[in-house]
Amino acid sequence: MALSRRDFLKLTLKGVIVIGAGSTLQAFAPASFAMPPVNDVLLRFAIASDGHYGQPETDYEFRHDKMIEWLNKEKEGRGVEFTMVNGDLFHNDPSFLPIVKKKWDGLKMPYYVSHGNHDMIDGAAWEKTWGMLLNYTIDKGGTAFIILDTANEKGDYICADVNWAKQQFDKYKSKKHVMVFMHIAPFKAIGGGIDCPEIIALFNQQPNLKAIFHGHDHNLDNVKENEGKCYFWDSHIAGNWGTEYRGYRIVEVLKSGDILTYQMDAATNTKVNSKTV
Repeated sequence: MALSRRDFLKLTLKGVIVIGAGSTLQAFAPASFAMPPVNDVLLRFAIASDGHYGQPETDYEFRHDKMIEWLNKEKEGRGVEFTMVNGDLFHNDPSFLPIVKKKWDGLKMPYYVSHGNHDMIDGAAWEKTWGMLLNYTIDKGGTAFIILDTANEKGDYICADVNWAKQQFDKYKSKKHVMVFMHIAPFKAIGGGIDCPEIIALFNQQPNLKAIFHGHDHNLDNVKENEGKCYFWDSHIAGNWGTEYRGYRIVEVLKSGDILTYQMDAATNTKVNSKTV
């Protein structure tokens, strides 16, 4: 029996996916946990993805307003240093780009963006709007972030630029933590990814690479592991398919050296799952 992409994603959340000889992609079950004292947190940030602003027959305006409201409440509460909007900010039509930019400017914190396959615009226009390149880095003291482009302006999936990524990993080899944001996962076993063995091999070689964060697969809201590297998803902001709830992910870099991350069902203020790296 043939499985649709959505059925496949639902199944893969429940177990282990074999993605190559000697490699598995392991899903972790939800877990309850005690929040560390806020004084133990060095850096706290949020990740949301897949707003698809402008997608016909969806409530994208309402969904963006609610997500920005929820993230601003996080800022007012435990605190959020920045938010990453991890791809598919608008839906195909570039005329929505300045409108969604104005919408995200309602955040009461700095924010960054990554380029998704539905963000169908060239790099020059992207940079002019956001003030950010398609590939760039963020330095936050002991933690560095590498943002990788995974789609072209036509919406085709592309593998991240391995040579550029390697240069950044070399640049930040002395950092305690490095994390990656990229919209599309580098393996097809997830369902909506693209096989990029070179970038996976590069990731596997980085001892300080602690997490890779994705959007794109709206049905995924947990973490999967391959060769000791953790790949995370964060549900979706809007769009016409995905998890029943809309959510975002919180990441806390702790003074102990651990990294705690958990997924939020925003409407019910419920922690869906958690993992410490």
